[in-house]
Formats: sequence, C-alpha cells, structure tokens
Amino acid sequence: MTGETVTRSAMPKKHRTAAARMLIVGSIIGLAIAAAGALGNLRINLTPSEPLGFWRIVPLDRPVRNSDRVFICPPDDAAMRTARGRGYLRFGLCEGGYAPLIKTVIAGPGQHVSVADSVRVDGRAIEASRVRTRDGKGRPLNPNSGGVVPPGMVFLHSSFSASFDSRYFGPLPSSGILGLAQPVLTYAP
Repeated sequence: MTGETVTRSAMPKKHRTAAARMLIVGSIIGLAIAAAGALGNLRINLTPSEPLGFWRIVPLDRPVRNSDRVFICPPDDAAMRTARGRGYLRFGLCEGGYAPLIKTVIAGPGQHVSVADSVRVDGRAIEASRVRTRDGKGRPLNPNSGGVVPPGMVFLHSSFSASFDSRYFGPLPSSGILGLAQPVLTYAP
C-alpha cells in the first residue's frame, strides 16, 4: 500500500451518509447522558410505565401526598430481585443496584387498599388499575393482598397496564423517595 492514497470515493456515498447520521445521533445521545449525569437530578426513563425521556428529581420539602408522582428506590428484597430477574426493573444507583422507579402515590399510612380484579383505596376505585394474573411472557404474577398501609410506607401505581407497581409488590418505604418526578423532555407513544 506504499504510495497509495485512499479517497473519499473508497466508501460509497450511502455508507458515508449513514455513518454521518450514526455519528450525529450517537453524539447527541452521549451528550444527553453526560448532561443528565453531570446535573445529578436528571434521569432518563426508558420504561413504558411513564412517558419515555428526561425527567428531573425535584426535592420534596413537604410530606408526600396522594397523587404525587415520585422517584423512589425500591428495597433490595426477594420481590425486587425476582422482578429484576424477570426484566421488570433496570439497573441503577439505588441499594441493590436498582434504578429508581417513577410511580404515583395512591395511598399513604392508615389508608385501606383492596387488591382484587382492580385496586380500590378506602373504597374508591383507582382508574387503570386492573390486576393481571400473568405477565407479557405468560409467567404468573402474584398480586399483593392489600390491607392498611403501614406507617412510613406508600402504595404506588402507574396507569400503564403492564406496570410493575404496588399491585404486585405492596407498599414501599417512603424513606426511599428521592423526590418528585417532573417531566423535562418526554415522549408518550
């Protein structure tokens, strides 16, 4: 190859165009991920439980309330390890290596939750809360038995029908709440 030069025409134009597009898209994704990490309070949601995209963790300077959409770290327990093994949970920086969940608080301490074909809180039906008996791969799901939410716990929900939420794992410790979940740049398919 001594004395030979490689010219632009060595690569077909359609391949150069595709390579340029991939470089641009890759750069944008890389910059977005770097910005999210550098700012610390931004997270990328890649699950369908909430709209896909960028979310901000907003500090919660008051007690959590019903209807608050929150980022929460799940506990490292048997239910969560099984969920991760089934692919329901992503890897992240919470204890046990879990990514924070984005869910809506639908019940707090002292409230009665009934889990049957759907969820009721203090007798009030929760919209889009049908309880599934099997996941998308046909594996059995074990619904939570419901009951009174204990002190220091919250019952969580997502309106996405296949969401893995308190319908299945029960209430979570409110101490795992990182803050309110605020959409920044999201897309709901």
